[in-house]
Amino acid sequence: MTVLITKTLALSSFLPHKTLNPKKTNQCQCSFQDSIQIPTLQSNKQTERDLQFDAGDSFFRHESAVGRDLGVLAASLYKKSNGTLRVLDAMCGCGVRSLRYLVQAEADFVWANDANEECKGTILSNFENGGGVLESEGRWVVTHSDANRIMAECYLKRDFFDLIDIDSFGSNSSFFRSAYDSLKLDGLLYVTSTDGFSSGGHRPHHSLASYGAYVRPMPYSNEVGLRMLIGGAVRDASVLGYHVSPLFSYYSYHGPVFRVMLLVNRGKLPENRHYGFISYCNQCGNSQTISWGDLGKICCPCSNGEVSRSLVVSGPLWTGPLHDTNYVTEMLNLAKQWRWAGAGTVTGLDLEKLLEKMIGESDPKLPFGYIKLDQVAKRAKINSPPLGVMITSLIKEGYAATRSHIASNAIKTNCPMTRCIKIARELQQL
Repeated sequence: MTVLITKTLALSSFLPHKTLNPKKTNQCQCSFQDSIQIPTLQSNKQTERDLQFDAGDSFFRHESAVGRDLGVLAASLYKKSNGTLRVLDAMCGCGVRSLRYLVQAEADFVWANDANEECKGTILSNFENGGGVLESEGRWVVTHSDANRIMAECYLKRDFFDLIDIDSFGSNSSFFRSAYDSLKLDGLLYVTSTDGFSSGGHRPHHSLASYGAYVRPMPYSNEVGLRMLIGGAVRDASVLGYHVSPLFSYYSYHGPVFRVMLLVNRGKLPENRHYGFISYCNQCGNSQTISWGDLGKICCPCSNGEVSRSLVVSGPLWTGPLHDTNYVTEMLNLAKQWRWAGAGTVTGLDLEKLLEKMIGESDPKLPFGYIKLDQVAKRAKINSPPLGVMITSLIKEGYAATRSHIASNAIKTNCPMTRCIKIARELQQL
């Protein structure tokens, strides 16, 4: 089917994202002097948590749905606690995340912004058809501008938000300060990094420039990625006199994607600021937290107090808890209430398991990092012990131990590697 556009149409208005309706046809034949064939926006209908939307030609990943679930749960908890919810989705893509904040978190107002103006038709269609909320109601607005410019203008107009979601690519931390300025006190900042090279220690000068952290290769690099992201946010917040703390931290292998929800408030950093250095010993496998005052005295216990060449140091990073236990527990309860978690659907079970792992990881006894069981098996020269059995044995020995949501065959524990090896050997003999 084709749509006829007459010769009287002005050239300045002949832009595909403005003239073509994605709900109509797959092609558009235009009589404009000579006939020209221009393809329409392709319909890419999706369903997420019973909400229909069109992804259009924008970058969209179905795998990122879990990150959106977590953001909506946090936004809803904020609305229940504070009574109001104003959201800025600074890089909204096709607008599904903005739509979910509006419909599922019941936001009072959502500002959906994306620098790519070609997404305009898709975003507007999603809000009008998927959300069922007309623009005239004043509960949402769609713009196409640079995210930093939007936030700077909001700051100048004293138009502050309760939650700002910045889903950026790479290791771009240039949005932090603008976001802090346009966020209400006690507000939420949902930030992203997709730079697995820096978190893996392959570009230490890049991570230093972006997050102020010199990162070296470590066996728990994906957790380092989360701590690098939080540490960069902590650094920029302290410059402006803000104190931030993570409510939850989420790693997903696709991308990879590192997402952290931060609570932002005014206030001085406490003395135990959880912002320092971490080390890993390639010889014995142990890790340590290193304060700024101990930088000149770094050594591993296995080297008898002498400087060890096997010691690798990264930082400064966030060394504190990745999650707030009570907050994640509330998220899990809400997910069950909405039937997003629990038996019945595969995604429900996955979300429940994820949140339960996060609750386990939030144990204050647990240090940073995790131990992969294949590393234990390699050092012990045995077959890898079952994960559940190993965790049970560590707990019986008096150690804290839990599964990691970041790596499937890894545990978070305060048990030293040398003791883990002995326990694994004992299990092998049994």
